[in-house]
Amino acid sequence: MTLTLTVPPRTDADRLTGLPVAIIGAGPVGLAAAAHLLEQGLDVVVYEAGPTVGTSVRAWGHTRLFSPWQYVIDPAAQRLLEATGWEAPRASSLPTGQDLIDTYLAPLAATPQLAPVIQYGTRVEAVSRQGMDRTRSTGRADTPFLLRLHTADGVTDVTARAVVDTSGTYTSPNPLTAAGLAPAADLGDRVVHALPDVLGADRARFAGRRVLVVGAGHSAANTLIKLAALAKDTPGTDVLWAIRNPGTARLGADAADGLAARGQLGSTVHGLVESGQVQQIASYEIDDVRPDGDQVTVTGRRAGEPFAVTVDVIVNATGFRPDLGMLREIRLGLDDIVEAPRALAPLIDPNLHSCGSVPPHGVAELAHPEPNFFIAGMKSYGRAPTFLLLTGYEQVRSIAAELAGDHAAARLVELVLPETGVCSTDLGGSSCCTTPSSAESATTAAPSVDVTAPEPASCCAAPEPTSTTDSSSCCAN
Repeated sequence: MTLTLTVPPRTDADRLTGLPVAIIGAGPVGLAAAAHLLEQGLDVVVYEAGPTVGTSVRAWGHTRLFSPWQYVIDPAAQRLLEATGWEAPRASSLPTGQDLIDTYLAPLAATPQLAPVIQYGTRVEAVSRQGMDRTRSTGRADTPFLLRLHTADGVTDVTARAVVDTSGTYTSPNPLTAAGLAPAADLGDRVVHALPDVLGADRARFAGRRVLVVGAGHSAANTLIKLAALAKDTPGTDVLWAIRNPGTARLGADAADGLAARGQLGSTVHGLVESGQVQQIASYEIDDVRPDGDQVTVTGRRAGEPFAVTVDVIVNATGFRPDLGMLREIRLGLDDIVEAPRALAPLIDPNLHSCGSVPPHGVAELAHPEPNFFIAGMKSYGRAPTFLLLTGYEQVRSIAAELAGDHAAARLVELVLPETGVCSTDLGGSSCCTTPSSAESATTAAPSVDVTAPEPASCCAAPEPTSTTDSSSCCAN
């Protein structure tokens, strides 16, 4: 018996023709990626797990950025918007997260170019190569990517010529324990995510209660400031602040910051500690958190000695880590420590650098062993605490140029960065946003990096110049 194969010969060079670049996530960096790719004449499709644009941003929409509008709008995205008659908001004003959505992200997603390519309610469950797991090499670069999508209608597989993962890290916070493991017990709503709306929708959860904020970055400081304001109005509200190290290097009390509002954030929170409105528990390494009736008891070591504290609610502001589960079949080249691309990791590892020493970077530092696969935005920084929204915009500009075949432009990385006075080495703790000194960047940049003159640029948030501050450090993707 003879078996005749009727499948036509496979011409690998043609398998990618006509396929789009798939972008995972419709946050600021994901939409910027789409705008840059469209400018390069490439087809794109954007998969957003949430029901609308900027789902993670909406979670902290009540929070005000400490970067003005002029530093949170991507240039390619702005060109798309201006073609519709859109007018940019006042450059020097500070938007909230909700402002960012209403004034920028939502109109951008509604442009004629982007609206048809964004698929909402579509979660990417896995990324692979069509007919190839991670172990197969022959013809890999010419084989389409395969993305498994989950929607309300079920599960389906689609193909793409390249993939840019901008899904962010906001939904995968670091655990509370110093060991990096989740507490053994189910804590339910006794633990809340970073940046709760303390003075608004979440007020009842904190008013008149004993609250412990864990974390040493800007997200923690933002919450502490609002909790202190709540305590003035609501007797019985006690505010405690647990940090792993002896001090908070990133929150300099008198930092000469290029973004004044960000510098004010550190000064304000240190003033609250000095006045006794916030009780700081320094050098505290948490080992476990367990329910204790209606409360929770946090156990660990403070300066090496056993220490425990019982509170009503905990705010987990310990930073974030990437969720890599959907990328198991992709050949990733990640650093063992911070889980960022290997070429990028030495530039951002907080064990080696202050947050003032991170140079701008692009496709050369973001490359993985998997051809035409990139992680951009906050997720590209893995567990490192130094990501900037404007950095994400430059990342995707570089990636778009690379995918369009303009390799020289992809490696000519230009980024304008502000001065900051809040950083030092051996930081510890965590924060999702800080800003490097452009002066340092100019001297430490890789050979492929071209750094321009310093100006303020960051996505991080900070207090309004009022007694009741509303601030954040969370950078969305």
